[in-house]
Amino acid sequence: MAQLSDTIERFIKELMEEDAQIELKRNELAQHFGCAPSQINYVLATRFSVDHGYIIESRRGGGGFVRIVRMTHPGGSTLLDALLNRVGTEIDEESANAIIVLLFERKLITKNEAMLMRSAVAKNALALPVSAKNVLRAAVMRNMLSQVFRNLEEDSRHDV
Repeated sequence: MAQLSDTIERFIKELMEEDAQIELKRNELAQHFGCAPSQINYVLATRFSVDHGYIIESRRGGGGFVRIVRMTHPGGSTLLDALLNRVGTEIDEESANAIIVLLFERKLITKNEAMLMRSAVAKNALALPVSAKNVLRAAVMRNMLSQVFRNLEEDSRHDV
């Protein structure tokens, strides 16, 4: 199953190499890969979420489609707003790490910054009950995200 999911993910990312958004028909994609539409849903939910830098829009029914939009960061606001919204008031360690990986893959942070951010949201760094950890982790993530994008704005102003 993981191998099929990887193949579907690669296929979609190749389609998106030149465009920031694509529209697909879930059933046609499932037929192409010889799988159930639920497998396509699984790939979209796990590999193309906000945590990974994508927004999924879909319409069901006969003329239904799935639109995958790669979030951009013109001036940072679109991506920052989406990430802050995703973090919300609490976030688990796995989701926080997925956001950090996204920032690193988009070259918005360095490897060292990513490692520092991961250590700041790690479960062993937050000596609290689980429910409180997720709330504190979200506050830490929101602060770090805001700082990353402030740094990007400052860097772009100094480049001019």
